[in-house]
Amino acid sequence: MDDHPSEVLSSSQVVAHPSIAWTESNTPVQAPPAPAPRSPRTLAESGISQGHLGDLLLKTLYVHGVLQAVDLARLTRLPIGIVEESLRKLKDQRLLDVRSNEPAGRITNRFGLTEIGHGRAKEAVENCRYVGPAPVSLEQYIEHCQLQRVTGTRCNPVALRAAFKDYVMRPSMLSELGPAICSGKSILLYGPPGNGKTVIAKGLGRFLSMFCGEIYVPYAILAENSIVTLFDPGIHQTTDDDDLHQRGISSTDLSNPMIHEGPVDLRWRRIKRPVVYTGSELNLDLLELKYNKLANFYNAPLHIKANGGVFLIDDLGRQAIRTSDLLNRWSVPLEEGLDYLTLCTGRKCVLPLEQLTIFATNLNPKEIADDAFLRRIKHKLPINPPSRELFTVIFHLACRQRDIAFDESIVNVLFRNYYDKGRSPRASDPRDLLEIAGSICRFREVPVVLTEELIDECARQFFEVM
Repeated sequence: MDDHPSEVLSSSQVVAHPSIAWTESNTPVQAPPAPAPRSPRTLAESGISQGHLGDLLLKTLYVHGVLQAVDLARLTRLPIGIVEESLRKLKDQRLLDVRSNEPAGRITNRFGLTEIGHGRAKEAVENCRYVGPAPVSLEQYIEHCQLQRVTGTRCNPVALRAAFKDYVMRPSMLSELGPAICSGKSILLYGPPGNGKTVIAKGLGRFLSMFCGEIYVPYAILAENSIVTLFDPGIHQTTDDDDLHQRGISSTDLSNPMIHEGPVDLRWRRIKRPVVYTGSELNLDLLELKYNKLANFYNAPLHIKANGGVFLIDDLGRQAIRTSDLLNRWSVPLEEGLDYLTLCTGRKCVLPLEQLTIFATNLNPKEIADDAFLRRIKHKLPINPPSRELFTVIFHLACRQRDIAFDESIVNVLFRNYYDKGRSPRASDPRDLLEIAGSICRFREVPVVLTEELIDECARQFFEVM
């Protein structure tokens, strides 16, 4: 990733393109939040069978030992009534027994595996080692993806300006991004490195978070009788931690019989809309289900984890694999909004692709993609080097962020010695040059004071290659 200018531009400095009329009547469009998945009242409503739930409970007892029903409800994220019904059936099959039967009833009853149950649980563990929140059905996941889809997102100029108020970009960029957001289709950003392609992806993610509401992602889904884990703490930023605490998920108090009871299905987490990046490290394997041979379950690929948000493929054309192979892999998902993923059994698992997919490249798009693929990318936006005026603004703000006095003469030095002689300025240059200046001054044990000599020394180190 080479496009990370961190300079801040206040909202008053984001200038609208002349074709957009900013008026007081323009108001941000706030979409209603995605509806929360409803907590199942019965096993049938949970979308999984008694066999799958029974195996999950047996495996949970196999791993954790003797537990109360409320503990099993907490670990599987299911209402205690559904768990207790399944426990009764397992007890009737002599797979588990009650280790205590105190007057408090179901809250204090503790369940453990019988000898037969231990054998059955071991068999279930060998078949699939997944232990955790119960999965939701593939049908439920697809249905909810449609409720929190990106396609058809409402967007107006004021909302977009608010989302991008902390980013530096050329004024006309907003008027070009707006229609792309409204379509919810794929976007190609192209141009020289260091000019904000990654920043734009972050801004789009911020727009979705600000104006399209939070979404829900399940811990795992059950597809073709296989577990596919989906929730990823490294990608998905949760917003429901306080709610979970109130509902007893993190509580040690087991005396409340209403623990886990509530309107929201706890097998789902409420999150901010994700923004997922990948670059030159991307290969075809990373776009497939990752099968754990020891555990016998799958992990969803990155682009599926990005559903409801933004997925950026940066450095297009610089991957280790052939660009044509990578683009061919994306042809069907972009055309149909679905991805056909293969299980180790050879069966296909069809998952929705509901996101803003962004391709970014420093290369000429016509040299890395044919017309057939470029047709599938609905919006193609050039990201060009900043003008001298915009470069000066970026440099000024970068200095202000670092409490360094700004003198426009240093910009004159850069243009006179480098940019006017054929080198294109980059939006990230001010940040990089100031970092070098800071390092030089720390080594010399002097304050950072920008002079023409210092900035020229930094530029020679940064720009010149023998």
